[in-house]
Amino acid sequence: MAISLVKGQKVDLTKGNPGLSKILVGLGWDVNQNASGYNFDLDASVLLLGAGDRLKGVKDVVYYGNLTHSSGAVQHMGDNLTGEGDGDDEQIRVDLSKIPANIEKLAFTVTIYKAVDRKQNFGQVSNAFVRIVDESSGKELIRYDLGEDFSFETSVVVGEIYRHSGEWKFSAVGSGFKGELQEICNKYMAGA
Repeated sequence: MAISLVKGQKVDLTKGNPGLSKILVGLGWDVNQNASGYNFDLDASVLLLGAGDRLKGVKDVVYYGNLTHSSGAVQHMGDNLTGEGDGDDEQIRVDLSKIPANIEKLAFTVTIYKAVDRKQNFGQVSNAFVRIVDESSGKELIRYDLGEDFSFETSVVVGEIYRHSGEWKFSAVGSGFKGELQEICNKYMAGA
């Protein structure tokens, strides 16, 4: 059975799962009724961060416009433009054994595409979650349901996978703010 996390909680990912290398990170959500007149297009992304939680450049961002990291360690499985249906709306494959040594953390985000123009925010989104699955067995290891804590935010850092004492851990972040993917990247850019 998967470990269910609450905001701020951290848990070992590889220590309790020896040999774990290939994982699938699934992100899902539902959209409440909205009066904006536009469909919601939520986008999952991953920022590969170095020392000091810094992003070196756009090449270390995996999203619908850059589906695979140059190391082959992170692969976005494609953009779901509607979020319709049950289960994961977008998925990201991660091979922990291929993550470059200079990368210390993977920050998983969900942003609302053109949120400001479309007058959309996470207050109109429900049942958002992130889950981590052992790709070899299909077993769900970790699940974090974000809850309904957001009102005017247009982006959320849902969770982070990070190195700690030679192992990988997961942190349920659930931190929302206004802005799209570019604003998230700016927040993490080196020298910012």
